[in-house]
Parts: sequence; C-alpha cells; structure tokens
Amino acid sequence: MSVVLEARGLFKRYPKAAANAVDGLSLSVREGSCFGLLGPNGAGKTTTVEMLEGIMRPDAGEILYRGAPIGPSFREKTGIQFQDTALQDHLTVRELLDLFGDLYPQRLSTQELTELCDLGELLNREPEKLSGGQRQRALLALALVNDPDVVFLDEPTTGLDPQARRNFWDLARSIKARGKTIMLTTHYMEEAYALCDEVAIVDKGRIIAQGTPDSLLKKHFDGVVIELEGEEIMTNDVEASLDGLRKQGRSLAHLRVRPRTLEDLFLALTGRGLRE
Repeated sequence: MSVVLEARGLFKRYPKAAANAVDGLSLSVREGSCFGLLGPNGAGKTTTVEMLEGIMRPDAGEILYRGAPIGPSFREKTGIQFQDTALQDHLTVRELLDLFGDLYPQRLSTQELTELCDLGELLNREPEKLSGGQRQRALLALALVNDPDVVFLDEPTTGLDPQARRNFWDLARSIKARGKTIMLTTHYMEEAYALCDEVAIVDKGRIIAQGTPDSLLKKHFDGVVIELEGEEIMTNDVEASLDGLRKQGRSLAHLRVRPRTLEDLFLALTGRGLRE
C-alpha cells in the first residue's frame, strides 16, 4: 500500500517549556490502514496529532499528504472526530449533517451516513438527548460528511460502556473497509490491538517503538504473565515459576496465566501507565 500521510522530523516547543513537546518525530501512514498513536499524557501525542491534522504548525519538519506538503485543500480530504465537540443547540442530527455538509464542495448523502454510522432513529433527535454511544456515532457521521480520505479519531470511545465501545469498533472497521485511512489515538490498549494495523508509542516527543501490535509483542516479549493475589510475574518458563511458588507455600487457587499485551509493552517501554 502507498503512503498517504507522512511526517518528517517534526519539532514543536511551547513557550517557557524546558524541552521540546515533539522532538524530531517521523512516521508514515499507509493508505487504507488504521494507524494508532499511543502515549502517556505529556508525551507529545496530542501535539503530534494536531500538527498532522493541520491545526497546529510545527516549528520544524514537514507533513506530506500523498507526497506533497499539506495545504488548505488537505482539510477537504480529512475528517476529525474530536474527543469532545460542542454542537449547536436546538438542531437535530439530520440538521447538523446538512449544516456541516454545506461547508464542503462534496459530501456524502444523509442516507449514506445513516447507513454507515447506524443513525436510524437518531436523525430527528437533538444531540443533548443522545446517549454516549449514540452521540459518538453522530460525531463520527459529522467527521465523515465530506467523504474524507483520512479520518482522525481522537479518543473516540472514552467514557463508553464496553458494549458501546465494541459497537463503535465495528463502525471503525466498516469505514476502513471503504478504503479510508484512520489515525487513531486511544487510551485503551485492547482497542489499539483490535483496530490498528500499526501502532507507534510516543514518549518524550519521540517514537520509541513502532510496528504491528503482534510484531512489537514478539520483538520485545517471549513469555507470559502469571497473575496471583495482585502480583504479576513475568516468566518464560511457566512450570519453573509454578514450582517456585509452590515451594514458597503460595496458594495457586486464584492463579491466572495470560499472554503479554500491549499494556505490558507500554509499561515496559515507558515505565508509565497510559493514563498517567
């Protein structure tokens, strides 16, 4: 697949900051893929995404869309679902779709958006009367109203219950199936693993690991995690570890063995939780 979005040597420093928020960061996003950008608070993830979206200009470096520097036309090719968006009062979802659609030279029809984002019964409701999952579906439709090539999803499932979160994952997969490229930021490692073809972990303004979720786990880990009484034991030899626990007189009644996850990888590489 060809590269649709590329960042080369991005730098950004805020006034009075002791260090660069983004420090020479480079990445490339393949067309039709879902690329996940992960990082703890303060790592430079948000600044990076805002530069990629064209909202903020880098101090140095460049951002390319299909090989050319991004410009005003780039915004017609992108859709952004912010984590929280203020919507006009007293307008229905249908009216909001028409309002946003009028801002672009081309748009998807309300019928297409309704089918794609499962809006159905929501079209005649006002946003304040929607549940969390329903509101996210409506915001996703607004991000897709101009039929963008690249869709930015910023923490799209924060605050949703598990079922609503998985329903949203299905919507994201259907968008990718249409050939769209997705740039995802999330605090949920399970979400990144389920949706992303490639992830990049950002810390201190730099990418410290990048690849497919499985390739990253294979590269950094060769073993499993034993969970016992709130303790996590990383091991490459389960039988030897269990023998050691028995010799210590430990009860194994509530023991659990699981493979290592992206969450384990994130903690190992950054020393911090994703939400810290």
